[in-house]
Amino acid sequence: MISNSEIYTIAFYNVENLFDTKNDPLIHDDDFLPNSAKRWTTKRYLNKIMKLSIVISQIGKAQSKLAPAIIGLAEVENKKVLSDLVKSKNLLNENYKYVHYDSLDERGINVALLYNPDVFKVDHSETFSVYLENNKSQQDYTRDILLVKGQLHNENLCILVNHWSSRREGVIETEFKRLAAAKVVNSVISELKNENPDNKIIVMGDFNDNPNDRTMLLLEKRSDLYNPFKTVWSPSNGSLNHNFQWNNFDQILFSTNFFEVTDNALTFYDGEVFNNKFLTQYHGKYQGQPFRTYVGKKYQGGYSDHFPVFIQLKPS
Repeated sequence: MISNSEIYTIAFYNVENLFDTKNDPLIHDDDFLPNSAKRWTTKRYLNKIMKLSIVISQIGKAQSKLAPAIIGLAEVENKKVLSDLVKSKNLLNENYKYVHYDSLDERGINVALLYNPDVFKVDHSETFSVYLENNKSQQDYTRDILLVKGQLHNENLCILVNHWSSRREGVIETEFKRLAAAKVVNSVISELKNENPDNKIIVMGDFNDNPNDRTMLLLEKRSDLYNPFKTVWSPSNGSLNHNFQWNNFDQILFSTNFFEVTDNALTFYDGEVFNNKFLTQYHGKYQGQPFRTYVGKKYQGGYSDHFPVFIQLKPS
């Protein structure tokens, strides 16, 4: 029987606008300043850091004694917020390190990777941009895709962290942006497999598409990935809720060699949305939905408008 101390949790969490309180003239962070309409004060910032640290420390704990080995994040402004997060009291003993690069995204929100260096040894990291144009044929900047290579359980692991373009201007109207991102991911995975066919690959992110959308099916087919969230997602279960419908934009896919049972190799064990009750609205018409930090400009004091998702790996 597998010991739950041998289970590795790999998570992804869109933390909903984790901005500090200082103005950065290079990005559009004006909504998240003390004197803005949202009144993003130091007290509110520190409350959010504390709440996010509680969530991260608990992901996968029902199945494993350990906090997550690796956590991909979306919507983080800079290294300062990551530093504050990993130094918060709920995460301090986990000794998390992070990988982060600033992108040219106009809102200044980026992806990042937290990891436990005692468990995951980082060898290399880099970013890949997604080239997009707006209707005026001008470059439209979006989040970069982060690649982190390293060793987990003495195996080569390559992780791609994503936050694809939103549906704000319409699902059909914006699909080309997410297709462009999918093609970049597929191209990177092709290179990774050429470098080493034994590389184990994980693709995580807020894809702003559901598991059955064309973009996600393209990832699965072209890169031979498995998506456990195709069966996790249901009318009553997802990672975010819009107009009282559950979506599962947050997903973690992985290469099919995680199903190969060889001596002591890491294999897929479980995949879930982390939607414990403490993360939800307790009452009212939005009961059971993610307890957010803001609804519009109204401060709620919650965690995020997304639930985290996670997979778990165990030695065979």
